[in-house]
Amino acid sequence: MLIECRSNVIKKPVVIIDDDRNILELTSLILSKHGFQPYVADSAHEGFELISRHSPELVLLDYIMPEMDGLAALQLIKSRFPDTYVVMLTGKGSEEIAVELMKNGASEYVLKPFNNRNLVERLQNVLRIREIELHNRELQKQQDHLLFEIEQWNYELQKRVREKSEALQDAQDEIVQSEKLAALGYLSAGMAHEIRNPLNSIALFIQLMRQTSTEPDQLEYQSKVLKEVERIDSIIRKLLDASRRTRVISSNVQINQVVDSAIEAFSPQIESRKIQVERQYHCVPQPITADPAELGQIFTNLFLNALDAMNRGGLLAIEIFEEDSRVIVRVSDSGTGIAEDVLPSIFDPFFSTKNRGTGMGLPVAQRIVRMYEGNMKVESSSPEGTTFRLEFPVCS
Repeated sequence: MLIECRSNVIKKPVVIIDDDRNILELTSLILSKHGFQPYVADSAHEGFELISRHSPELVLLDYIMPEMDGLAALQLIKSRFPDTYVVMLTGKGSEEIAVELMKNGASEYVLKPFNNRNLVERLQNVLRIREIELHNRELQKQQDHLLFEIEQWNYELQKRVREKSEALQDAQDEIVQSEKLAALGYLSAGMAHEIRNPLNSIALFIQLMRQTSTEPDQLEYQSKVLKEVERIDSIIRKLLDASRRTRVISSNVQINQVVDSAIEAFSPQIESRKIQVERQYHCVPQPITADPAELGQIFTNLFLNALDAMNRGGLLAIEIFEEDSRVIVRVSDSGTGIAEDVLPSIFDPFFSTKNRGTGMGLPVAQRIVRMYEGNMKVESSSPEGTTFRLEFPVCS
């Protein structure tokens, strides 16, 4: 049964569900005179269809019906149509029933028979409450959305601050490293002559002593002194080479050939110690712009450290591939790894864990890599071995 009132004014739809047809007709007549468009149903299932079709703001629902009781119908309406407010109608009511209905989502509770004016006023009051609550709900959604956006902005801001702070720290560390190496260059150039003069004198006097010494112990001690003098002189030469060598830049340097040449220089040690060399060249890399001799110095230092870290029968692995217009080289060994507390210092000048090390191999290697806009780092290190990762931009 459907009762409609024709008017130019847009009326608010309301669904009335009651098994008493007199109540349906009377309620429809009252509501249509006060700005509502009533749709009536004498069963809960028919009422659900009307609600689904017309999306009413209000539903008047009888508490006692044959097919489905009002409480079950109320629960179903609130679960399926949360924006539809329900006013319960009943001829047999009690305070306990009213409380139960309100707990389950009813917005109002009207006893039959009802006063026409009182019914309209209570329905209009429910509509005002509904409007306020829906408005508040929308404001809550907007607030939640704004809070979410603010949280995302804060996260993004913190991320950017963290990234910029890390970049600034890296830049500061690089400046400190460069200053150390620059100071090292000035120091080595200025002091080499002063150091070499007494060294030459020491070596000369030791050689004179050897000409007159006959005791084996004395000869052995003199030999050790000469070796230490040679070691000091070798350190000075390396410092001077790092500060004054003329660079020969080429834009057609094949890094795989540089690596192969550096490995070849260690062939006697590799063969005598039964070291296995594994090359994984995934492509013929594009050429890079660099000084081949300086690149060779990088890999010479890395291979020397790798061989020192491995026992007889170890594995030296070199992997070359391209990624994002950069040539990537991984150098891995099966040594004992680098201790965690040592890792932050391995690129510092003069830092060494070897008794006879100069502590200049890795700092010089990293400086050369950065000079060609590349990057060098320890990718992984464990008791099973260490992997260095080097990146170089290809020729543009």
